[in-house]
Amino acid sequence: MNRRQISADLCSFELTRADGPPLFRQLYLQLRSAILSRRLRSGTKLPSTRELAAQLDVSRSAAVAAYEQLLAEGYTSGRHGSGTYVSPDLPEPIDGNPQRRKEPAAAMTPAAASPLQPIGDFVDVTAQSDERPFNLGRTLLDARTVQLWRKLSARTFRSLSPSHFGYSDPRGTIELRTAICDYLQAARAVRCDPDQIVVTAGTQQAVDIVIRILPGMDKEVWVEDPGYPLTRQALLAAGATVRPIPVDRQGIDISAGMKSAPNARAVFVTPSHQFPTGVVLSMARRLELLAWAREKRAWIVEDDYASEFRYGGRPLASLQGLDEGERVIYVGTLNKALFPGLRIGYAVVPRALLRAFIAARYLMDRQPSTISQAIVAAFMEQGHFAAHIRRMRLLYRDQRDELVTALKARLGDDLTITAPDQGMHLVAFTRPGLSDAAIERAGHHHGVVVRAMSRLYVAAPPRSALVLGFSGHPRPTIIPAVERLAHAVEGLSKSRARKRSAGPKR
Repeated sequence: MNRRQISADLCSFELTRADGPPLFRQLYLQLRSAILSRRLRSGTKLPSTRELAAQLDVSRSAAVAAYEQLLAEGYTSGRHGSGTYVSPDLPEPIDGNPQRRKEPAAAMTPAAASPLQPIGDFVDVTAQSDERPFNLGRTLLDARTVQLWRKLSARTFRSLSPSHFGYSDPRGTIELRTAICDYLQAARAVRCDPDQIVVTAGTQQAVDIVIRILPGMDKEVWVEDPGYPLTRQALLAAGATVRPIPVDRQGIDISAGMKSAPNARAVFVTPSHQFPTGVVLSMARRLELLAWAREKRAWIVEDDYASEFRYGGRPLASLQGLDEGERVIYVGTLNKALFPGLRIGYAVVPRALLRAFIAARYLMDRQPSTISQAIVAAFMEQGHFAAHIRRMRLLYRDQRDELVTALKARLGDDLTITAPDQGMHLVAFTRPGLSDAAIERAGHHHGVVVRAMSRLYVAAPPRSALVLGFSGHPRPTIIPAVERLAHAVEGLSKSRARKRSAGPKR
């Protein structure tokens, strides 16, 4: 493709300057579309930001921002001293026109429930409420959010409408679904409308509903290895044949999944911030996964947990936003964005599954609380949610930095720590010979909660590392907790040294 052809492609871009999204966003989306449709092919050199801005009559800052987003998401690559090129790693489309949404899947009815396996030993429910550092999933509310929440709650109770005294839509109120839709479109590039959103009690309930309604869930299902244990346990309890697929630096290994279980009915993934490793699913893998799902008519369940908390650069677009075949079920939660006791999450459901999903939601517990929904909807509509996320992002970043600094200073010889760009936890790899499981046990005795990452592997070779939550743990508690963790590690090292010095018994 020569420069004249590139210029012709760029001239076809339509940028709306009044009442539209920011120009950099429009430019990014149209460049992305041109790359995905192969109008801009792999390896094509793009114009410089100065040239692009001149051709399209936009500011250079808009062109720079669009290029940075494309580079961050893997659509382009930069060559020092040479320029910006369309990434050569993107796979070829599985059919001829990736721009056009494929024909939606046929409408379905709820699948027959599989008989549950015994689940009493699956989950340690006592560990979920442990607030000691560095347990996962903790949140904080600052005084501003608490004040606003009390004010909106009081207003809601003072003006109780008749709708709160009867049954309502099992999907959730239209006010909350509209607020969630607006947020997801702006923040996560999710393609949806309020009718596709179903309010749930959180991610776990959304996953449970998915398991109930998808056909063939007694057959093979991909999960990440290592991965989120509650998702795998829910699948096992429902009788699914779970195929653990290894995760590397680019995320879940699609080729390994196709070799292990090419005809799997679904895959459960955390592409924006893989749990627990924290890696981001590369753009090449995202497109490969979507192509596999379209070809096999499988479903992708995208758990976009903690996507609000990104500490460097713009957040990556959701996997659902790339989906042209309506094969992605997008699930998220407000429980981690606000507080776990809220018990409000959501799912963006493809239209082919919507009726079955709503029916299952209705049968489980009829509807979410309208009073809680009214408070959350007002909180979001009045801009308090976005402001809360901005404040918490700064707070959690400070907690992350405090923890990283303290770990490096106190345990730098034993742990390798990298500050994550996103999420609410970090991973610290242990030096050879130091067991993460042993540290987990010793940490509990010293009043510190850390999770051994090796326990989260199923079939892939486990790596020894500690998973530590930093959100929700105030800065004054972090250094004393790291000190206690260091004492636990030092105790293990001394014990190991004594055993070596003692030698074999004679």
